Amino acid sequence: MQVNPIFNADLIRRYDKAGPRYTSYPTAVQFHDKFSEEDYRQQVALSNQRGGPLSLYFHIPFCDTVCYYCACNKIVTKDRSKAQPYLEDLYREMALQSALFDTGRPVEQLHWGGGTPTFLSLEQMRELMTKTGEYFELKTDDSGEYSIEVDPREADASTVALLRELGFNRMSLGVQDFDPVVQKAVNRIQSETQTFEVFNAARAEGFHSISIDLIYGLPFQSVDSFLRTLDKVIAASPDRLSIFNYAHLPARFKPQRRISEADLPSPAEKLAILESTIHHLTDAGYVLIGMDHFAKPDDPLAQAQRNGTLHRNFQGYSTHADCDMVAMGVSAIGQVADAFSQNVKDTESYHRILSEGRLPIERGLIVNEDDKIRRAVIMQLICHFELDGDAFGKEWNIDFADYFSEEMQRLKMFTEDGLITIRGNHITVEPVGRLMIRNICMTFDRYLDPSGTQRFSKTI
Repeated sequence: MQVNPIFNADLIRRYDKAGPRYTSYPTAVQFHDKFSEEDYRQQVALSNQRGGPLSLYFHIPFCDTVCYYCACNKIVTKDRSKAQPYLEDLYREMALQSALFDTGRPVEQLHWGGGTPTFLSLEQMRELMTKTGEYFELKTDDSGEYSIEVDPREADASTVALLRELGFNRMSLGVQDFDPVVQKAVNRIQSETQTFEVFNAARAEGFHSISIDLIYGLPFQSVDSFLRTLDKVIAASPDRLSIFNYAHLPARFKPQRRISEADLPSPAEKLAILESTIHHLTDAGYVLIGMDHFAKPDDPLAQAQRNGTLHRNFQGYSTHADCDMVAMGVSAIGQVADAFSQNVKDTESYHRILSEGRLPIERGLIVNEDDKIRRAVIMQLICHFELDGDAFGKEWNIDFADYFSEEMQRLKMFTEDGLITIRGNHITVEPVGRLMIRNICMTFDRYLDPSGTQRFSKTI
């Protein structure tokens, strides 16, 4: 049964503080440079012992122009010749990585992100997928979940046709906002015609799922202006939508310094945009999967949530919890066996290390048993909004009430505000609490700094 969230502006204001998005636990803040290439190799050996399918992530960092709101690791350039040397390095990394993994492990999931993956030429995209197939066991029957992030300004119908031919069957389209005043303020001029040409081409080519990304909280946005964009998107009927909260952190992300804080919507207006968006999308039949993701009821994400198999990783909500993620490219974050790892963040270091025949790993983390237990709690709550502590305790061989005695005490503030209900060791996140799910999950995070000096975006 679909349960729509209940919007309570007073509670949202009270709980709107900085916190992790929990695309991993422990979060990337805990990664350290003592994690070595040898550590990674040992984790791959463990992964091979366990077996199972793989997920591949490729980071393509190039963008033709800078979007002022962007917080991604990117290289802004109009020089397309920079792509090929980077791809050559990517192939070197692919060779090193594939040599570590047992042959025959199928690639259930594949994702190109960025940056702008379609910054590459059609020939380069074909070459990248061909090389991937040489090194890894790609699926050829269209049963894998192969996705790509697409900037409609860097694609057309011929691009979409090639992507489908290469095996992609899922696509996320960056839109952010159609309002021309907002677009000018964030330096992303993108017409509706451009966007829907790519969208309609993906439909015609038989993509299994198309997602559209929007951002609320950008300069000059209002409830009315954002709903005009949302109406146009709903009319196109995407399978999924991501409605991201713009986090203005100019001290951390240099492009954001070109956005004047005076032009941003007030906190009250921003909350009103969020409330109106939730009502608008649920009225249109979409399900709030969690936080900022919406999907049609028959979408695999919604189905996975209903049957209890929804997962969360560095790409957001996912249906493939059983895949180890092999991440390649600058800054790419992977998860293999009991470890997280992240590559170096600049292309010069990336090239140098690969030229020496080494994996370009900069930092990482091997999780301990407590990390695994807490991660399982957080993932259960953030994906499914409830947790049976007694069943969980049996699964993990712990006394749930004893292990989490302090956390259960701290959860009382959420029960007093009606965000959750606790019966024995059973925790249920109420509809009014779903928008504060990050705050609830933070209760179980043993790494959070009480001083609040860790750098996270606002939870809502």
